[in-house]
Amino acid sequence: MSSIRPPLLLLDVDGVLNAMRWELPPGWQQGVFNGYVLSWDPTVTARLRGLHESGRVEIQWLTTWAENADLLLAEPLGLPRGLRERSGGRARPTGFTGRLGGQSGWWKLTAAQEVAAEEPGRRIVWIDDDLAEQAAETGDWLAANPHVLVVAPDLFTGLTHEQLDAIEAWL
Repeated sequence: MSSIRPPLLLLDVDGVLNAMRWELPPGWQQGVFNGYVLSWDPTVTARLRGLHESGRVEIQWLTTWAENADLLLAEPLGLPRGLRERSGGRARPTGFTGRLGGQSGWWKLTAAQEVAAEEPGRRIVWIDDDLAEQAAETGDWLAANPHVLVVAPDLFTGLTHEQLDAIEAWL
């Protein structure tokens, strides 16, 4: 007997929560974590936390920050601690520290496929700025899995309220 579980939300950090901005918009916060400067919109992370805590989604980390996302970033960014991390030890630099440049074998696609295979049909929201760049790599799998919604924020803007509105509408 299976229970109905909320959709998973696979969450990246750099380019999604941490926008590469030179000047911070009003209300944004900034901090140094593990030697890296991160800039984020606390109203965006508050909405994500609200979606998670209300049970509308189950947030899981899918980021090169790996276990450090939970250890170093969750609380300062306003997200809950104890979220599952999905890199499976495969995290390789992408995002701000070095783009994949369209190379095949994107580890995050493999991780997302494994997540989807664990519970076939469970809806997934995957938020990663590299999804647009990796469209050739991910396109066939995503076309075959319409229960996966992808959101690819601009790395200079990060996840926006408009994108969160679209996610909530899809939910």
